[in-house]
Amino acid sequence: MDYEVIVVGGGPVGMWLAAELALARVSVCVIERLEEPIGQSRALTLHPRTLEMFDMRGLKERFMKRGRPIRTGHFSMLNTRLDFSVLDSSSNYTLFIPQVITEQVIEEHALKLGVVVHRGMEVVSVREQGQGVEVVSVCASGAQANVSVMTAAYVVGADGAGSIVRKQAGIAFPGTDTTLTAVLADVELANPPENGVHSEYSERGGVMIAPVSPDIYRVILTTPRLINVPKDVPVTLEEVRTELRDLLGTDLGVTNPRWLSRFGNATRQAQTYRKGRILLAGDAAHIHFPAGGQGMNVGLQEAANLGWKLAGVIRGWAPDTLLNSYHDERYPVNTQFLRNTEVQTRLLDFTPAVLAHRQLHEEWFRHPEINRSMAEQISALDVCYPAAGNIPQHPLNGKRFADFELQLPDGVTSYAYDLLHEGRFVLLHLAQDSKVSNEFRHIFLSHISYVEAIAEELPVGWRGVHTVFIRPDGYIAWAISVEQTDIASVIKDGIVTLI
Repeated sequence: MDYEVIVVGGGPVGMWLAAELALARVSVCVIERLEEPIGQSRALTLHPRTLEMFDMRGLKERFMKRGRPIRTGHFSMLNTRLDFSVLDSSSNYTLFIPQVITEQVIEEHALKLGVVVHRGMEVVSVREQGQGVEVVSVCASGAQANVSVMTAAYVVGADGAGSIVRKQAGIAFPGTDTTLTAVLADVELANPPENGVHSEYSERGGVMIAPVSPDIYRVILTTPRLINVPKDVPVTLEEVRTELRDLLGTDLGVTNPRWLSRFGNATRQAQTYRKGRILLAGDAAHIHFPAGGQGMNVGLQEAANLGWKLAGVIRGWAPDTLLNSYHDERYPVNTQFLRNTEVQTRLLDFTPAVLAHRQLHEEWFRHPEINRSMAEQISALDVCYPAAGNIPQHPLNGKRFADFELQLPDGVTSYAYDLLHEGRFVLLHLAQDSKVSNEFRHIFLSHISYVEAIAEELPVGWRGVHTVFIRPDGYIAWAISVEQTDIASVIKDGIVTLI
């Protein structure tokens, strides 16, 4: 094999997956059609769970230095904003940051870990054979007849909605076609709105404006004239001017477009995220209307879910069947996510009935409990995976691991997320139980770190916790309470059951 894993697609999802694999010392390369990273801003939001994920790898500050925290988010451009500041997270905000910067930070991280990136190569064939997968690619520019044939134990398609990997694998992509479209424009504004931000929605249409950089503004338009324009019709600057004048009474001096795009609400999900030695992630696995800025975040989170599982199978400490849990865990999460975006899309109309529904939703979101519940869903803090069998029941099983302060045996104060920088499992022992300490203190497994610590202030639901087993992607595999009997044996069984 040329590599243990080949990732097709060098966007943020593919590059993050490659970095996670390289962190586990898996030989991995990325094949990317583009010769240079994208120049457009594209996605602009990193949500709380994604920021937590970066924090677990010691990378969060790199993003914070180049982005702007925002305490609220929106649901279908409703006037009642979602309040992220009340969320139980050390990242209780979204980070406004252009995708081009997000990709730069992730790629720098991946390259530092030893990921090999083949740019300017377009994959034309993916074929599973024997104990591996053959990938054929050609020079994307067509400048020369440069054909590359590489093999790997596994291939992951992170190559977008039109995924060649998904098509070559014969994985069905059921769902619905586009029924409405909206317009995105990254432009200069001679007369930007006050504070550079504006949002409104009425029977005349909807508009959202936000600064991408000191000179560039993102304009999103959803209007009665635009909503039925086919997705493949190019957007014109005059079209943007006309809609802004009708909505705001001024075109804000719009000029110098950097990116004009028309996007639709086609919603599809791959029938399976795994077929033999071929797997899918990101837009290759699901497409949707980009409502709430969730798409890239969801893809990054599933890359984190897949990375440690694929590494475990390749390194030999996990059975091949562990890869099935990638689909089993992420498919229902993404089904709920797609329903979320479909609901937002249905609120993007201008009939009296839909406008009345929008007003009703705005009233609902004024209730703190409803607002918080939706904020947790949009931010992915509510994701909880099914607990593995033969593990003692505990309310924390399957939930996300929240950050908190710990005091280590040497007296040093640390944050819990610091324990996950190396991408290993963490067996975190909090009870100062000498029998457990003696049993596991000298654990010598490359994929598990044993940590003893105490905490003066525990997160919600952690009172009485004896030991927790934390997955590399920051979810609690299982927790054991101090009331549990024969704890050492239960811990051994819990480790074996999972991996």
